[in-house]
Amino acid sequence: MRDPLSVITDAFTSFLFGKVETTRLPVRTSTGQAQAVYLPTAAPGLGDSGVIIGREVYSGKGYIYDPFQLYGQQLPAPHWLVLGESGNGKSALEKTYVLRQLRFRDRQVVVLDAQGEDGVGEWNLIAQELGITPIRLDPMAALDHGIRLNPLDPAITTTGQLALLRTIIEVAMGHGLDERSGFALKVAHAYVNETIVERQPVLSDIVEQLRHPEPESAESMNVDLDDVRAWGLDVALVLDRLVDGDLRGMFDGPTTVGIDLDAPLIVFDLSHIDRNSIAMPILMAIVGVWLEHTWIRPDRKKRIFLVEEAWHIINSPFVAQLFQRLLKFGRRLGLSFVAVVHHLSDVVDGAAAKEAAAILKMASTRTIYAQKADEARATGRVLGLPRWAVEIIPTLTPGIAVWDVNGNVQVVKHLVTETERPLVFTDRAMTESASDPTDDALRAAELEAEERAAAFMEQHLGDSESTVA
Repeated sequence: MRDPLSVITDAFTSFLFGKVETTRLPVRTSTGQAQAVYLPTAAPGLGDSGVIIGREVYSGKGYIYDPFQLYGQQLPAPHWLVLGESGNGKSALEKTYVLRQLRFRDRQVVVLDAQGEDGVGEWNLIAQELGITPIRLDPMAALDHGIRLNPLDPAITTTGQLALLRTIIEVAMGHGLDERSGFALKVAHAYVNETIVERQPVLSDIVEQLRHPEPESAESMNVDLDDVRAWGLDVALVLDRLVDGDLRGMFDGPTTVGIDLDAPLIVFDLSHIDRNSIAMPILMAIVGVWLEHTWIRPDRKKRIFLVEEAWHIINSPFVAQLFQRLLKFGRRLGLSFVAVVHHLSDVVDGAAAKEAAAILKMASTRTIYAQKADEARATGRVLGLPRWAVEIIPTLTPGIAVWDVNGNVQVVKHLVTETERPLVFTDRAMTESASDPTDDALRAAELEAEERAAAFMEQHLGDSESTVA
């Protein structure tokens, strides 16, 4: 029972001031708002095993990523797609990622380096730092006893050799082989492999056999010998480009002895090849298949195959088919394929849309740097990104990217150490000045950009569950 004095006091107070107790309005909040206020409840990271990428822009947590650690639990496939305009930090990310992966003793990396300056590839500095000589594929150097890769290397199965020959021809011709041309190629390849045993068969042997087929080839099909010769003429002309044309010397001969496939980093320098010519996808097809049969082995090593200018692969239906097999095969043997592409729309709207979609589907990790608004929307539709991520992509500054790791989407600031900085930045000629690139002004600009991105994310976190239509 309440004290009578308390009852009288409460009544008098209510008379003077009105009702003492007030009703608090109910608090309504979204999951995203709760995560913003209580950071421990934010979306979980990717674990604490792997290589450090940087930090999440919004929460400030460290961001660690490793496809080999995540595979089977958070990742259905270990493959990775990197997108974005030039000058936003893709190259720096790739290089620091590789350098940090190589700190693990069971990691091995192959890079197809299609860019460069001053006569060497982008990865030349890193190769020098690690005491590695890049494998420079150069038609002029090949004529002077340079590096050669033989598509008919005995290390490649006969089935793989024939598939590679067909791909080379189809890429160069821009269409598939008809039945008659395919038969002529198959017969010539079989004859060369059966009759040349004292040395490695080479492409010039195939060309010679196509131009001068054996009578047995015509008899087996009950056709005239001149018909078989005519069927193989176009095929011979295409392969002749690798024998006597602008690509001569690199593939018409036994594979160069001494290529170290056990080195921690293997760099194929393609910077001397015109990136916009038909030669580039042909080169990538040959290197890819050669590596499949000579480099990928059933041991305990974890392998990373990084391809610059990968649209040459994804945008060619014939090369893409070869790499689809490589990606599926590699998943059983610890292979992570990293494809670096500038514009996704150029790929998915091209002639190889079906093949491109298949490869993109295998890439469970997607990193997207700054793009224009229309490009970001197209990328979001293809990759199924959340709406807030699509809207923030055009506002990203260099070094900051949207990471989508099998649906776990974060905005991440890539961090480069002072030791790595001189090795990984490729735009020094455009950015070097009398001032130190790490001065206070640049630091302040980076901080301001991160704060803008964080504010944008806070505003749009409520939409984090919706995706682009």
